[in-house]
Amino acid sequence: MTGHDPISLTTVSAGFIQDWLDALGSRCPPEMLRSLLHRSGLQSGPMNPQQRVTLEEIARLYQLAAPETGDEMMGLWCRPIRPRALQHLVTVQREASSLVSALYRFSTFWNLLLDDFRLELMHRSDEVELALIPYSIETQPQRFGHMLILKLAHGLLSWLAGAETDVKTVRFAFARPDFAADYAVVFPCPVEFDAPHTSILFDPNQFKRPIARNPAEASVFLQRAPIDWIFTSSRSHTHSLRVRAHLYGAAWQTCQLPEVAAALGMTPRTLNRRLKEEGTSFQEIKDALRRDIAIRAIQQGTESIEQISFDTGFSAPANFHRAFRKWTGRTPGSYRA
Repeated sequence: MTGHDPISLTTVSAGFIQDWLDALGSRCPPEMLRSLLHRSGLQSGPMNPQQRVTLEEIARLYQLAAPETGDEMMGLWCRPIRPRALQHLVTVQREASSLVSALYRFSTFWNLLLDDFRLELMHRSDEVELALIPYSIETQPQRFGHMLILKLAHGLLSWLAGAETDVKTVRFAFARPDFAADYAVVFPCPVEFDAPHTSILFDPNQFKRPIARNPAEASVFLQRAPIDWIFTSSRSHTHSLRVRAHLYGAAWQTCQLPEVAAALGMTPRTLNRRLKEEGTSFQEIKDALRRDIAIRAIQQGTESIEQISFDTGFSAPANFHRAFRKWTGRTPGSYRA
């Protein structure tokens, strides 16, 4: 298959963004929220947590909501983050002498703006940890907000270096949610939950890369925000995304576990075990790819719904309609409209 990056096709569950939608509702009246959701392509009514939303819809909502609410973090923190804060952060980062310096500047920048948490940078011989520490033990973590600020740190470092920065581990100070598998789309590393504090850990040896970004590149980065710092182009996030990428480039409908395992240099038993550790399975990955290909095809509108149903392996359009409603909460026709 060609024409799209296999990760750009990925969707996440509605539950993954629900905390963000709740926070956004605190920054704007109901009619504004409905308008933002409608213009971004998301449904304005209650969503089932298992419904799917595309990465493009998430990016579009951010690009609409940040300027219209006057808060570049859209209610995710107790204090609004005023317009042009991200622009100033990118300028500060770009002028850093090294990636270590950039990470330090990142922490000091946010510590001037946040009232509920502080960022703490900790150096050890084998790792560098950027931790999010609450000022009060009673402060509860905002799941989407914690994800977003860690991903912003990772995305900026990767952008500054011109290549994705490897991450050792990401830890969250909240319980493992039902949508835990969605974090594999965002972070190229193991993700842990129920940690003492939220943090992202790096290998300090990779911080030797030089910073080489000019003002024109910074402008493009800001114009595309948040797509370049949330959804990076790594091919090695997890075994599940490696399987997905391989299936996308192969005849995914007929490709089976043994040939994918061989292509990834392991036995089927080993691949099965590693996928299980990531909370998924080979068949679940194939089903998710079929779902995401169908959603993208419906959005593009170049093929008939009947043709899409057959292209994605459904024996009859009626079966496709039922599956699509389960995935998105809408019929293919209303989703395309």
